[in-house]
Amino acid sequence: MAQKTANSDQLTFWDHLDQLRGSIIRIIAVVMVLGFAAFFLKEQLFTVLLAPKHHDFITYRLFERITGASVGEFSISLINTGLAQQFMIHLKAAFAVGFLVASPYILHVIYSFVSPALYRSERSVAVRLVGGGYVMFMLGVALSYFVIFPLTFRFLGTYQVSGDVPNLITLESYMSTMFLLCLVMGVMFELPVASWVLARMGFVGVDFMRRYRRHAIVAILVVAAVITPTADAFTLYVVSLPIYLLYEFGILLAVRAEKKRLKTE
Repeated sequence: MAQKTANSDQLTFWDHLDQLRGSIIRIIAVVMVLGFAAFFLKEQLFTVLLAPKHHDFITYRLFERITGASVGEFSISLINTGLAQQFMIHLKAAFAVGFLVASPYILHVIYSFVSPALYRSERSVAVRLVGGGYVMFMLGVALSYFVIFPLTFRFLGTYQVSGDVPNLITLESYMSTMFLLCLVMGVMFELPVASWVLARMGFVGVDFMRRYRRHAIVAILVVAAVITPTADAFTLYVVSLPIYLLYEFGILLAVRAEKKRLKTE
């Protein structure tokens, strides 16, 4: 069996605690620097964050090219209802973006702290698990920003029960909805990684995932309908298809994980 590094055996509990403190300080410092950098780049930051509310956003233009149907021009103004609300939203958005940009470094620091306590084979698995999980999470965030949130905002932002009831959408509502959808989709894109881990540990089998495929499809459609409460089938299809493909991809990864587990038993 591969051995752990000699360093990890020589360090005392207080040495490990000191290393942990140093890792946390480095992470906080990098997030703070990147967060303040994003804060001072206010124009660029909110040009990106507010882009989906404009009718010429790339998603709407691609939608017109693919379907041949015109999205049409629409104007949705955001309002602010609190004295310090815009400043606080600016601060939260800047540090959320700073944390997102710093996330590769954060993962590197965490791995550097944990890896000495792992066997060589375990380090290889950890690198693939963390790397794959990070890539899938970022793909989910990108899908939410470019597809799910714009279509959701376009529908809900222009929906009216009556012409006598105008929509007054707050900046806080816009930003919280965007960040929530990005977080939800990022977590949902961890489905293949979770399938691989559960299959590797023997908690979920490939036969189980195949047997309940139809149930999973129904659940995916329900989740997609909740995430994007639009009236057209195209949007539902755009959202549900990637999630279903993730489920199938998870089955493929589970097959490999199950074979690997059976070989080692």
